Amino acid sequence: MKIIGLTGGIGMGKSTVATVFRRSGIPVFDADATVRALQVKNGRAIPRIAAAFPDVVRDGVLDRTALRARILSDAGAKRRLEAIVHPLVRTAERKFVAAARRRHAKAVLLDIPLLFETGGERRVDLVITVSAPRSVQMARVQRRGLPIADIEAIIARQMPDAEKRRRADVVIRTGLSRHHAISAVRRLIQEILP
Repeated sequence: MKIIGLTGGIGMGKSTVATVFRRSGIPVFDADATVRALQVKNGRAIPRIAAAFPDVVRDGVLDRTALRARILSDAGAKRRLEAIVHPLVRTAERKFVAAARRRHAKAVLLDIPLLFETGGERRVDLVITVSAPRSVQMARVQRRGLPIADIEAIIARQMPDAEKRRRADVVIRTGLSRHHAISAVRRLIQEILP
């Protein structure tokens, strides 16, 4: 079974690429969705987050805005949060891959924004990075309703786009048009899974 890693900065188009893989019958592990599931009311990560950041959890509910403000202003807080969440996500990823092997899937896609930052490229056979011009990236993320200062802080803390492109096996350009990106992904799937 081929294990494909998908990465890219915020607003670069990972979801679009993952959707094409999913519609092609390739199982997709979504690290961000896994994190959200761990952080729902009384989710598996909530007790540990509450212990590390008592002011961001009330009655088993995570205040995401307060947590985001905390980790954007304090690198140590970000590392503490990652030490809580990353092992839980990695466990879910292992279970996902094992289940796909049992079903004899030809391939899986691991959609992991921090693939390089967490050493995940060592666990995959091929790394795809999605990339778009900074202006396109900013416009996409602004549509999510985040303040520009928060967007810029998030981007500043992520591995630079140029570095992700340099380290990837394949770069999908998502800034030209949705049709162009989808066509490129479909061609790639045909190449790697004949």
